[in-house]
Amino acid sequence: METIAQKNFGLKLYRFLTQRVVYHSLFWLFIWMGLTILEFQGSSYGFGFSLGNNFIRLIIFMALVYFNLHYLIPSYLTQKKFFTYCALLILTVVILTPLEAIVLYFKFSDLPEAQARLLQDLNLSFLPNFFVVTTSTVFKIMSDWARQLREKQELQTKTMQTELSFLKSQINPHFLFNTLNNLYALTLKKSDKAPEIVIKLSEMMRYMLYECNEKQVPLLKEVNYIRNYLDLERLRQGKNIEIDFRVEGEVREQRVAPLLFITFLENSFKHGLNNHLHRGFVRCHLKVDDHKVHLHIVNSKPQALPQTTHRRSGGIGLVNVRRRLQLLYPEKHELLIRDEPNTYTVDLHLELD
Repeated sequence: METIAQKNFGLKLYRFLTQRVVYHSLFWLFIWMGLTILEFQGSSYGFGFSLGNNFIRLIIFMALVYFNLHYLIPSYLTQKKFFTYCALLILTVVILTPLEAIVLYFKFSDLPEAQARLLQDLNLSFLPNFFVVTTSTVFKIMSDWARQLREKQELQTKTMQTELSFLKSQINPHFLFNTLNNLYALTLKKSDKAPEIVIKLSEMMRYMLYECNEKQVPLLKEVNYIRNYLDLERLRQGKNIEIDFRVEGEVREQRVAPLLFITFLENSFKHGLNNHLHRGFVRCHLKVDDHKVHLHIVNSKPQALPQTTHRRSGGIGLVNVRRRLQLLYPEKHELLIRDEPNTYTVDLHLELD
């Protein structure tokens, strides 16, 4: 097993190698050695001679590249002065290439044959310098594009996470206030059901506060949350209301975004059963397989709602859950809602990751 000392050494080495000065130095060292080896293979003057020649060439390469990266590109290319940039780039190569040739010519003062060959190949020496500087331009353009794309994706991710957190924060208080109102009504009646509601509520709040901070939760926990919620509603609604919840299929390792289903159930009671004077029903059917979930909810409702009924909270809840579905399951969900004279039906199809 890897020891703590080995991990610390690896971390320090990574930090050292990722310093700008270090990896730039290693890059130019690699170029210097590569050019030297290539020249030495076809030279009769020795390795040290080739090493010195390519050190001079390396200095010219570095001057071209860093002048291009730190002055020409930000001052002209990024300002969309393309023709001025190209002219100055060519001018820089034209100035530095003869300077390189002059330094090498004096270095070859004891080697007339090398001086003659240098002057003969002077025109060709422009090509490697021009290739190096244009390569640095292409690399800069590609790295800037990749950085901007990465920053854009990070911004989109942060924006989506912020929006999801905001939407989820609106769901939790909405449910809490509804349940506390129910509990308050039962305590006024001194009902024996109040302690059971407190226990159920504590289990649900524990789930909401400590387990719903993840992007996805086990589907089994979400199903248990629904069962607790429906148990609370059975206690509150009484025997004249039919509340049915069935799960078809095997709930195993499937994972789903937390608190997606509860809004639809809340609406079934708030805008359906709560407006009935005598009898009503809420029937919830959850069909599960390995990669898909189908939630079907149908509730009864009166043909004409009382004039005092408003849908502020329910409306906000549905808007929120639609937005969460768009963010969390883009092109992987289908939501169908049918508002008929006597029933209200919700069908939600999800494709799980």
